[in-house]
Amino acid sequence: MQKKMLICLFTLLSGVIPTQMQAQDNVVDEIVWVVGDEAILRSDVEEQRMRYQYDGTQVEGDPYCFIPEQLALQKLYLDQAKIDSVFADERAVNSQVEMRINYLISQIGSKEKLEEYFNKPLIELKEELREMVHNQQIIQQMQQKIVGDPKATPAEVRRFFNKIPEDSLPMIPARVEAQIIMVEPQVSQQAIDDVKTRLRDFQTRIESGESEFSTFAILYSEDTESAKRGGEIGFMGKGQLVPEYANTAFALQDNKKVSKIVESEFGFHIIQLIEKRGDRANTRHILLKPRVSLEEKDIAKKRLDSIADFIRNDKLKFEDAVVLYSNDKNTRNSSGIMTNPKTGNSKFELQDLPQEVAKVAYNLKTGEISEPFVMRNSLGNEVFAIVKLKSSAKAHKANMTDDYLEMRNLYLEKKSYDKLNEWTKSKQKGIYIHIDKKWRNCDFQFPGWIKSN
Repeated sequence: MQKKMLICLFTLLSGVIPTQMQAQDNVVDEIVWVVGDEAILRSDVEEQRMRYQYDGTQVEGDPYCFIPEQLALQKLYLDQAKIDSVFADERAVNSQVEMRINYLISQIGSKEKLEEYFNKPLIELKEELREMVHNQQIIQQMQQKIVGDPKATPAEVRRFFNKIPEDSLPMIPARVEAQIIMVEPQVSQQAIDDVKTRLRDFQTRIESGESEFSTFAILYSEDTESAKRGGEIGFMGKGQLVPEYANTAFALQDNKKVSKIVESEFGFHIIQLIEKRGDRANTRHILLKPRVSLEEKDIAKKRLDSIADFIRNDKLKFEDAVVLYSNDKNTRNSSGIMTNPKTGNSKFELQDLPQEVAKVAYNLKTGEISEPFVMRNSLGNEVFAIVKLKSSAKAHKANMTDDYLEMRNLYLEKKSYDKLNEWTKSKQKGIYIHIDKKWRNCDFQFPGWIKSN
């Protein structure tokens, strides 16, 4: 578990190397490449090599050839960005840095532990991470500008497909499409009143000085991630928060006061202001959710069971039942069709479905409807659901009849890749490049790094 956590930390802070790792080789630094007016140091290459080694990233060939070439490619994009006046959105950069730092703190336990692990003060970690995120954003914008908005006609996709040798056609894994109806058990007014009473009690005891807000958050808040940090969520803009929370949080002025009770889709909160910086605020909160009784759960299950029977007996269409009864806002407007967050389309490999849905879908035939089952929705609340298997396809070699969208995406990826490669070769010709003699004996992806005199 500890190793997994450290790998996660390392990935999120991939531009920041712990001091104990930096000192590992104890070598004298030197300039090994120059691209434009940007130098690549031996230490840059060593840090990237250790980073890859630590997180298990495979390097193609000799790392002392592959890594500096990858760093040089980044320098090409950054150089062109200066010429084309491509800038990062500093507000977005700062927001992403804060989000990553807050996540890291939640994983490792505290700011102090994070500083201890990297042997650096938090402000220095933030600056190094900010530079990395800043450059990543500029490179992505520059690549998008070069690639533009590639198009693909059906004829182009077919020609692309026909040029792929039979034995090189990609395997399309088994996939399913599923429709879902979720019914959330009703919460009694008594359960809501009980939660509000508890939050008012917390509010009174905090403002009287009897206890600290952070103590109650650690002990009682049902937002488990922020509870580890005494309820603190980190600096956020209004757009990053649900409206009910944002409106109350940004209206707070006194960090000794506690907000009124706020209801959101997540439950009921009380909020305390920590600090404001421009259009961002750092707050802490306590979240409580009303408890659903066993009787209310049983009512919801029976209701969904009846809905399923109506559909099976052709008294109600699944799509109409979604509109009438489903509480899932993510699928109500799409006839209950689930969307794969990885691909943005409706096709899932079984392992990409929510675990509870995958278990049910595995045993269904196309067009069949499951029995009601319990699962957690996107807000973490317990709901009852039924699933209809809309379509299923076994693993197979790609073909144009069933896999046009996949082949179109492959074609567009290749088109973009080819365009970036063409740009790189052209850019190499017009920029100063120097490679130390000891670092030239490589089979580079782009031979144009070494120019004949």
